[in-house]
Amino acid sequence: MKNVLSWILIAFLTVSLLNNCLSSSVQKEIKQKTSFLAELRRLYSSGDSSKWPKPILDPEAIPYFAEIGHLPEMQFPTDNPYSEDKALLGKTLFFDPRLSQSNQIACASCHDPELGWCDSRTFSFGHNRQIGIRNAMSILNAGYAKSLFWDGRATSLEHQSEMPIQDVREMNGHIDLAAGKIAKIKGYETLFEKAFGNKTVSKDRISKAIAAFERTVKSGTSRFDQFIDGKAEIYSDDELMGLHLFRTKAQCMNCHSSGYFSNNQFENIGTSLLGSKQEDLGRYLVTKRIEDAGKFRVPGLRETTRTGPWMHNGSMTTLTEVIRFYSRGNPEHSQQRSTVHQGITLSSEKSGFVRLLDLSDEEISQLEAFLRTLSTQPEKVSLPVLPQ
Repeated sequence: MKNVLSWILIAFLTVSLLNNCLSSSVQKEIKQKTSFLAELRRLYSSGDSSKWPKPILDPEAIPYFAEIGHLPEMQFPTDNPYSEDKALLGKTLFFDPRLSQSNQIACASCHDPELGWCDSRTFSFGHNRQIGIRNAMSILNAGYAKSLFWDGRATSLEHQSEMPIQDVREMNGHIDLAAGKIAKIKGYETLFEKAFGNKTVSKDRISKAIAAFERTVKSGTSRFDQFIDGKAEIYSDDELMGLHLFRTKAQCMNCHSSGYFSNNQFENIGTSLLGSKQEDLGRYLVTKRIEDAGKFRVPGLRETTRTGPWMHNGSMTTLTEVIRFYSRGNPEHSQQRSTVHQGITLSSEKSGFVRLLDLSDEEISQLEAFLRTLSTQPEKVSLPVLPQ
């Protein structure tokens, strides 16, 4: 009996010691995590990005890398300087369906300010209810893009603004005919005179006015901007960790850098679906370079919570789905990696930036929490009165 009591006492003391050790270990871990988060919060909210932890970048990303931060001032080209009158004319034209052949489709039909300046559809409807072949990109912050559309076929907003008017699937007009229609509307005379000095209507002036307006469609101050400017407590711990993961383990910075959160390059992430009915050759259709097959423009991530569905084909409907896609490195199906186009064999060569990251569910949630801080409250946009 005495031996039994001794063993019970020993077991009790052992369990107590283990509990104390475990409790001490947990407390130490919590203390270390708290200290780590406090240090991250101090560094990232310091107002000085040179103090931030070093980002994890592939060597191939370095030539196009710029640290994330505030959006810079919008730059207007020397041959199309900003004026309030020109932007008002451009806004009016942007909302005017008379630029289309049917007089029913405006630029704003696919780029609705209440829907993040896109239309929340997988593919947009155009002339005669034709369905487009790619997801409509938002025009929010488009003035920071160095090329426009998913394949970069437009080199400026002036160039871009003409294309939907002439696209048979979209507005199905002709820029010269559209200019002729606008010239016959007497109410436009004053707007053109204020914007350009005289009443002459031309396709060049229509393009410049719309582009001038589109450059004014930009993000306001986000919670991210406030945080890095010193409002340290505006971020939750999850949002803070999401920012850190974005710059380090998740390797998002390889493509999504600068205040625009894009490196303005083209990447193949394995979504071209070559050899299937949904195949899209992407950048190749513009450059005809074999290595560009399946490449698409890297979009900026500001306002991303407002601009879904995502990807060039609108195939993803939640940010969680998008992040999981990258975490898994997109195991592209082998039967969808090649095609023959106009007698030329093309293959999908997925970017080395897209590889298995194996992020945990918590890390995926934290990344999404951070991305949500890049969006701002939609501003109420007053619709212009269309001239008669």
